[in-house]
Amino acid sequence: MKKPALVILNYNGVRYLEKFLPDVITFSKDDADIYVADNCSTDGSIEMLSERFPEVKVIGNEYNGGFATGYNLALKQIDAEYFILLNSDIEVTKGWIPPVINLMKSDPMIGAVQPKIRSYNRKTHFEYAGASGGFIDRFGYPFCRGRLFLALEEDTGQYDNTLEVFWATGACMFVKTELFNNIGGFDDEFFAHMEEIDFCWRSKSIGYKIMVCPSSIVFHVGGGTLPVGSAWKTYLNFRNNLILLYKNLPRKHLNRILLSRLFLDGIAAFKFLAQGGFNDFIAVIRAHLYFYKHYSSIREKRKNTIRKKVGNIYKGNIVVDHYLLRKMKFSSLKRDFT
Repeated sequence: MKKPALVILNYNGVRYLEKFLPDVITFSKDDADIYVADNCSTDGSIEMLSERFPEVKVIGNEYNGGFATGYNLALKQIDAEYFILLNSDIEVTKGWIPPVINLMKSDPMIGAVQPKIRSYNRKTHFEYAGASGGFIDRFGYPFCRGRLFLALEEDTGQYDNTLEVFWATGACMFVKTELFNNIGGFDDEFFAHMEEIDFCWRSKSIGYKIMVCPSSIVFHVGGGTLPVGSAWKTYLNFRNNLILLYKNLPRKHLNRILLSRLFLDGIAAFKFLAQGGFNDFIAVIRAHLYFYKHYSSIREKRKNTIRKKVGNIYKGNIVVDHYLLRKMKFSSLKRDFT
């Protein structure tokens, strides 16, 4: 049986590869074949890999299409039963792969799984990108067990149960190859941010489960490619969230939820402006203009997307719960999930 393929997507991340790849090799070589897919780096990444890590297979993409396209191009060239998508700024731990693969093999309808993600810089706490499993609320706002917006909880074992979730983080995602290929991989239009949520939503719509396996732990630096506070990141998040909702919401909920979200985005934009974040304000405006300009093409995607009611969506409004009701922990959310 072929080993899982562990694929690190890299763009000018030589410093992270030098720092974290040795442990990736040490703790993964017996359980997976290791690849680096490079998005046309100009920082000497390819040369460094050739000199220091000749055992790592390198796939050179012809252009930098971001996270979504980068993985789509690279994974087409790899034959494996499972893909392990790993950010270059992640520190892995001994024995991190087998628990997740064993979970996936236990149920043929498990399509994607993430491990527990803790912060590399504050190792007692969860990390922003995934924590202990991802969810969205009914307006499409993402959050995690262990992370509500920027509020990161200390990991005291409170979320150590294996659980079906709504989305698994793209920072460290185990995915069934058959599923990835059958639904066309990631949506290239997303470029980066929320493409994994879209992927998981489409997977759930055809009956697959998305899981978190907290017995596997990795540590994520976070912000390695787009730091918090980046206007480009703000643009991608707001733009991609609109595309996500329009593509995947069932028809009966589409107009109400989308209009509510457009209104809430307007409030967020003026909040940025009031706080001196002019670039973020402009980023939200640009995100909406993109959505309106490309509405026809996004509508075609919706027609080609299976849209069914799926579970693990929070019935409340996480923005209200967190910012107005001051709920800082996942465990404090009282409303039910669908």
